[in-house]
Amino acid sequence: MKKIVFFAFLMAAGAVAGYAQESRQDISISATGWIEPYRYGQTTVGVSATPAYGILGSYRYMLTPSSAIEANYGITYRNEIRYYSPNFCTGQTSSHCSGILVNTRTQEISGAYVRNFNYKRWNPFLEAGPGVLIFLPILNSGTTVHDVKQQTTFTAFYGGGIAYELSPSFDLRAEYRGIISKVPNFGLGGSTNSVENLTTNKYYNIYVPTIGFAYHF
Repeated sequence: MKKIVFFAFLMAAGAVAGYAQESRQDISISATGWIEPYRYGQTTVGVSATPAYGILGSYRYMLTPSSAIEANYGITYRNEIRYYSPNFCTGQTSSHCSGILVNTRTQEISGAYVRNFNYKRWNPFLEAGPGVLIFLPILNSGTTVHDVKQQTTFTAFYGGGIAYELSPSFDLRAEYRGIISKVPNFGLGGSTNSVENLTTNKYYNIYVPTIGFAYHF
């Protein structure tokens, strides 16, 4: 009986030790590209944007070998969002007729549930979750109007990608991410400001390809 109890104790201790040594967390840093599609709003306002480039930092905690939760923070360097409308030409300069331009940086804060599929060194995954985007206008000479304001929008994001195991501690990770957000108006909207009303009342899907490295610990 004592031998059985002793053997069971050794088995349990070994299982706990193995569980403790298993990598259950990782952090990653990735380069990102942001592509915001052209949208023509329910109003007379249309919106286009140049591509943006940035970085994304993520933290994952493994709940099971095939599922995890994730927290993300990202920021872009700079891009241009241009708004078009016939109203901009009413008593305005030619620069307004060619559109109102807002130089901006964009921050992302999001969380997700991640589902992993393990095939030896290749690990495809899917993820989805809520988040916010913070649009930060840059008040420089490129921005047409300087009464634009910082704006926060609630978002949903989804993604799918693949991680390749370089070593037990490092992965190369590539992913397509989509962020669904309301098109920002930077605080310029409403019937009281028809000339510089940037409201579209539309949502768009921002395409965010990413590639980077993850470290497991």
